[in-house]
Amino acid sequence: MRHQRKTKILATLGPSSSNPAMMAALFEAGADVFRINMSHTSHEALAAMHADLRALSLATRRPIGILVDLQGPKIRLGTIAGGERILREGEKLRLVLREISNEADALAIPHPEIFQAIEPGHAMLIDDGKVRLKLLKNHGDWAEAVVEIGGTVKDRKGVNLPGTLLPLSAMTRKDHADLDAALALGVDWVALSFVQRAQDVAELKAIVAGRAGVLAKIEKPRALDHLDDILELADALMVARGDLGVEMPLEAVPGLQKLITRAARKAGKPVVVATQMLESMIGNAVPTRAEVSDVATAVYDGADAVMLSAESASGAHPVAAVETMDRIARKIEGDALYQAFLDAQRSQPEATTSDAIMAAVHEVTATIHAAAIICWTKSGGTAIRAARERSKAPIIAVTPNLDIARRLTLVWGLYSMVSAEIYHLDEMVDEALAMARAEGFAKSGDRVVITGGVPLGVTGTTNMLRVAKLA
Repeated sequence: MRHQRKTKILATLGPSSSNPAMMAALFEAGADVFRINMSHTSHEALAAMHADLRALSLATRRPIGILVDLQGPKIRLGTIAGGERILREGEKLRLVLREISNEADALAIPHPEIFQAIEPGHAMLIDDGKVRLKLLKNHGDWAEAVVEIGGTVKDRKGVNLPGTLLPLSAMTRKDHADLDAALALGVDWVALSFVQRAQDVAELKAIVAGRAGVLAKIEKPRALDHLDDILELADALMVARGDLGVEMPLEAVPGLQKLITRAARKAGKPVVVATQMLESMIGNAVPTRAEVSDVATAVYDGADAVMLSAESASGAHPVAAVETMDRIARKIEGDALYQAFLDAQRSQPEATTSDAIMAAVHEVTATIHAAAIICWTKSGGTAIRAARERSKAPIIAVTPNLDIARRLTLVWGLYSMVSAEIYHLDEMVDEALAMARAEGFAKSGDRVVITGGVPLGVTGTTNMLRVAKLA
């Protein structure tokens, strides 16, 4: 089976969806890649879900992507006397470097790195921004603050500091252990949370060493200041709108979503739009009209993938959520304006042979109304370049490497397949035509565009374009 759309769906596994039967149902409904959130997953559960997904891939004879999402550094309040307290607007507070605070005018924050970085005027948000403090003075191991937005705060609630560059690695000790477990299993993608700068991505990439794709989650305002450098190092980006919407004004997030999506497309890196896309479907069988428009916007913008979080992980209707997202994407991709929007956002090719070939593939495909583009790729680079062009024709990405085929499941428009190594050009053409026919992309009389590198089997040599016709 193949999914009849170009925008990919990333579904999060959890209590509602972590058994083999539900995974199969989600895949059949349209999920292309499965996300495992290590904030809520033990190593034993990770291994079990990984094994079930690989078994599903074998049973369906389709590459299925697995993304492991590292938790990242979580900053939380300490323990509050009585478990909670009410903060009122204008109230003065002391923030103290302790696990527990019993004083009426103090809040415990057991994170020394905060006190190393905060400065007067910085904002501190508690519990997803429900409570907002303004820092007045830093005394080293305690600080003065005033309540700007009041409310109830409870033990261990999360803390965000949108204007503060924290002296933290993006990876904690738990993340290192989780990463070791994920890489030992052979997952396809690793997502890095709370990226602040390019060095965070470089740290993870050095450990991964090419064994998986590295996806940087853009959820901190500081990351936006270094977006170009992060893009250069990361293999993919995620617009993680949850924390981004906490740390920045909500009205700024839609524009930033478009900015990040376009930057990733220009760089030829996959981009995922995530968080609260069909939030109401956690409890309801149908989404709101606003949620449908939200998903549609991401598809119109040419995002590689749209993601479900709690909707598929812990919601009451995980399969319906995937089916809904699938229907929205297919409807938008069938809109007469869709291709026009994508073409309007195309970037000029860079001055490389590979980019020139792929720009030519796009033009030739449109001119002759080719039924499909067939990319022979060893590392996946050729197929990702083809996807960057956002051509109207479907793209079959053929690789001898199963790991690469799985990794490409995240990329817009790619239908990845595994083939034996090809060493002769005529054999490449014959095999391409046979695949296009067998997978239902083309029929007798149709033309397809074939691209790859000569000499065959060598990484990074994309230099060939050929048009062939099915007999």
